[in-house]
Amino acid sequence: MAFATRSLRVLCKIYNANAGTTYYTLQRPVGRISLIQSTQKYRYSTETTDRPKITSNLTNIQSSINETESLVQEATIHKKHSEQQKEDEEEKMNRERSRKMMNYGFAAFGMFMGIGFTYLIYELGSPDYDEHGNVIEDEFSKLPFFEQIYKRVKRELNYYTRLVQEPSREKLLPDPLKHPYIQPPYTLVLEMTDLLVHPDWTYQTGWRFKKRPGVDQFLEAVAPPQFEIVIYTAEQGMKRIIYIRKIISVYFVVIIIDWNEDSVKLHPENAFKLPRWTGNDDDTTLYDLAAFLKTILTSNVQDVRDVLNYYRQFDNPLEMFKENRRKFLVNKKDNSKVLISRWKPSFLRNR
Repeated sequence: MAFATRSLRVLCKIYNANAGTTYYTLQRPVGRISLIQSTQKYRYSTETTDRPKITSNLTNIQSSINETESLVQEATIHKKHSEQQKEDEEEKMNRERSRKMMNYGFAAFGMFMGIGFTYLIYELGSPDYDEHGNVIEDEFSKLPFFEQIYKRVKRELNYYTRLVQEPSREKLLPDPLKHPYIQPPYTLVLEMTDLLVHPDWTYQTGWRFKKRPGVDQFLEAVAPPQFEIVIYTAEQGMKRIIYIRKIISVYFVVIIIDWNEDSVKLHPENAFKLPRWTGNDDDTTLYDLAAFLKTILTSNVQDVRDVLNYYRQFDNPLEMFKENRRKFLVNKKDNSKVLISRWKPSFLRNR
């Protein structure tokens, strides 16, 4: 009986303890219970397991990406290489085609030149014929055949050379004007290219001529009846040599203005050499030249060669002319002051 009573007490205590624990557990927050339970689910251990590692998976993914990028890069390089090779082949074919066309062009040009040269020799070296088709004998008819052709060709070439070089007529200017008309006292010979205008070429506009600053005012200042103007040019790749005797018979009234010494080598005493104009817009040469020519005109110089010979010794004759004019004006001003100072006391004494 005692054993049964003691066992009943123990069972009651166990029951009460379990009931209290259950009640206390139900009173705790749900989040805390889940946290404790979740922490109890994991167990940390340093022991090796057979589970797969994350680092190995990442390494495999990275290696796969690298392999893919290398394959794409190789494909791109191969494509570029193929395109470059194709372009090189096309360029080579075009170059070969151009070379063939050039060779054909040179061959055709050489053939036409040969035919033209042969025809020219035949025309220039053949003797003349009369209206009946008979040969007209000349000074070369008794010579051997090839020598006849050579002599006749040389004669014809000399004729055409003189035709180009010599003036078209003996007198290039008309006779001097007679009263009541006014004949200009001086003849002014001007080079056009790089003295009055400058040729300029561009892809957009082609060839154009740029006027030198002050060219309009210069031509108005020296226009007749002040000067008789002759304009020439050495363009077209040939030299122009001036013969004054073809222009006018009186040498001492001719002024040749040029930048090229070869054009005036036959008459250096009549030449007034200026620097060549290259197209700059800050040039004032024509204004100074107009003042120089006006000074000759107003001074009534009888022989212009004396004046031109004096200024020919300077590299820049217009600069020397401006310096001489400045000195002249200063001396003139000083002389006028002296005259006024002399005249004023005498005037006061007379009063």
